[in-house]
Amino acid sequence: MELIRGLHNLRPRHRGCAVTIGNFDGVHLGHQAVLGQLAERAAELGLPMVLITFEPQPQEFFSPATAPPRLTRLREKLEALRRYAVERVLVLRFDARLAALTADQFIQRVLVEGLDIRYLVVGDDFRFGQGRAGDFRLLQETGARQGFQVVNMHTFAIGGARVSSTRVRTALAQGDLEAAEALLGRPYRISGRVAAGEQRGRTIDQQIYGRNVHVNFLRRIRDERTFESFDALRRQIDADAAQARAFFGSRE
Repeated sequence: MELIRGLHNLRPRHRGCAVTIGNFDGVHLGHQAVLGQLAERAAELGLPMVLITFEPQPQEFFSPATAPPRLTRLREKLEALRRYAVERVLVLRFDARLAALTADQFIQRVLVEGLDIRYLVVGDDFRFGQGRAGDFRLLQETGARQGFQVVNMHTFAIGGARVSSTRVRTALAQGDLEAAEALLGRPYRISGRVAAGEQRGRTIDQQIYGRNVHVNFLRRIRDERTFESFDALRRQIDADAAQARAFFGSRE
């Protein structure tokens, strides 16, 4: 999978493609359905499959204090996208310059001049451009004139409700990891480098400071709490570990 950072890194070989646009935070089952829909059509047309996303996400740019927490950082998102036949990811820096583009300018500079798209899949509620003035109808009308097809993505529902990043966040906030896994199609995971703190962990676990690790969250055992002593913490860790072993034993 090729990562393209910014319009200035587009080359003539990147022109002519099937595209989708969005944050794709979490790459949940709804996102996966979109990617499957796009991959099928891209194969029929003999076109490379391209995903356009933004960094930071638009809500983080406009309202950083109230933007929802991310399900996946950019690196984690890219790792997930590798599984779904995405050939290229164009990451556009969402800044004042991009936010100031009118809807027509966004279509012309990004979709037409930058990528020469032939097929586009977006949600029918997709809004873009300065003041969120651009919508699905504008894309369809422009596509009819400029020679690219625009279709809306199929709604993917579980339990009678649309799968969305917001729904995944709600499940995680409630500690319902089973529901989050059902929506994501995989366990919720975080990745990162282990940072050194007071380094007490090295006396009761492996020496993993500085290493990159992936943690899958499968079941919520208890709330976070403080302990009156290190011995009390150690006893609780032993109890937590026993619960975890019992959980994995039941899965087997």
